[in-house]
Amino acid sequence: MNISILKKLGFSDKYAKVYLALLRLGPSSVRSLAEETALNRGTAYDSLKWLQDKGLVTFYKQDTKQHFVAEPPAKLNTLLREQQEELSRTDNELSQFVAELDALHHSGEARPVARYYSADELHLILEDILSVTEASTEKLYRVYSTEGIREYLYKDFQTFSDVRVARGIEVKAIAIGDGGELRGLDERKWLSASETDLHNPSPTYIMMYPGKTAYISLDQHGTPLGVVIENDGISQMQQLVFDRLWHTL
Repeated sequence: MNISILKKLGFSDKYAKVYLALLRLGPSSVRSLAEETALNRGTAYDSLKWLQDKGLVTFYKQDTKQHFVAEPPAKLNTLLREQQEELSRTDNELSQFVAELDALHHSGEARPVARYYSADELHLILEDILSVTEASTEKLYRVYSTEGIREYLYKDFQTFSDVRVARGIEVKAIAIGDGGELRGLDERKWLSASETDLHNPSPTYIMMYPGKTAYISLDQHGTPLGVVIENDGISQMQQLVFDRLWHTL
């Protein structure tokens, strides 16, 4: 017999086995049901307990033994109506609960979220910059470009500039140290640095785009790593400082 309809009412395979066996056998003991369904007595008893809780099975005692009886199958309709009523109540409660969760979710948006990227994942930062900036009104991001980082950052996405231009995304770059070239839809200014700055053992590449700031640097072993901080306040402050510096160069 196809028990899929019973499963939609919450039956497990074991519950369905015991229920159908009880309908076939009539009043039965746990022992006889266990034998009929090839289940152990503990499992058969647990199944009967569940069926009792659902109002589908009752029992009586005869000669000190419990005998279980299946209620008329029409009781399944009652079970369905009860489940529908419970779902309706849950739906109403869930609407309020979702509103509370949504308020909680938005309350945490002001807190910075940091995501870390290994050397093999740096291209994901570039992809995020393209997708986020393309969707923004300004379609512009800003960069502090550092000589010692460029070779690592674009290694796995060497067509980045071509894709950027194709998507109509502009960039303003302040280059620290030598290097860097114009590729289209970009402006570049150079920040003069002392010899000490140029030989900084831990150069950092900073990319500011809508709502996010990406930092790419080298660890103590010379391995590149990245972190993206998602926070409107931090991003806006970094962009403000960048723009003020830009106008002085």
